[in-house]
Amino acid sequence: MDTNPNHLIQTVLINALPALLAITLHAAAHGYAARYFGDDSAALQQRISLNPFKHIDPVGTILMPLLLYFVTAGAFLLGYARPMPVDFSRLRNPKTQMIWVSLAGPAANLVQAVGWALLLIVLKGFGVDEFFFLSMAGAGVGINLALWAFNLFPLPPLPGGRILIGLLPVKQARMLARLEPWGLLIVMGLTLAGVVGPLWLRPLMVLSYAAVRLLLTPLEALAALAALAG
Repeated sequence: MDTNPNHLIQTVLINALPALLAITLHAAAHGYAARYFGDDSAALQQRISLNPFKHIDPVGTILMPLLLYFVTAGAFLLGYARPMPVDFSRLRNPKTQMIWVSLAGPAANLVQAVGWALLLIVLKGFGVDEFFFLSMAGAGVGINLALWAFNLFPLPPLPGGRILIGLLPVKQARMLARLEPWGLLIVMGLTLAGVVGPLWLRPLMVLSYAAVRLLLTPLEALAALAALAG
């Protein structure tokens, strides 16, 4: 792990904006989707906000990333936002619409990953070689794809777990829902034990990187041609 103060400060500055946007838009997307489908719990608590400080969770946003940073010597960093207050029973069609409300947050991260990848292509197309901006765009892709993949882990209260509850038959869904009070502890334990990373996070991120790259291949080719022409 690099303990050089200048390098640490640079790393924090490069990752700060992408991380704050990733967490904030993820949380807000859950709130907007819940309100759209009939639950205004988040709106009443003024949690549907682009203010990142309203979405900071002491464990998920601060403790877990720090713990992972030191345990993995800086090789693996991940966290989550303060849970959005959503009362699924207030949705017009709870079992089905729970899926869309839960998917909204990870989907926001996937869209941001595409946006940062697009920015990276544009910067390179215009001949920008500034390390800081290129690194920030690259970090935006990586952070958002990591959050997209991690949040799809099929255990509640993570969105992936709630999506699975919405898809399963009622009996199996209730059995899975009973794990929710201990879900985050189980996920953190599996993460620290090295299970989530290699068996879930990395494979899904590799597939996601490939999908984003494929989606933006035509634009990347145009940017390369523009760079050659320039």
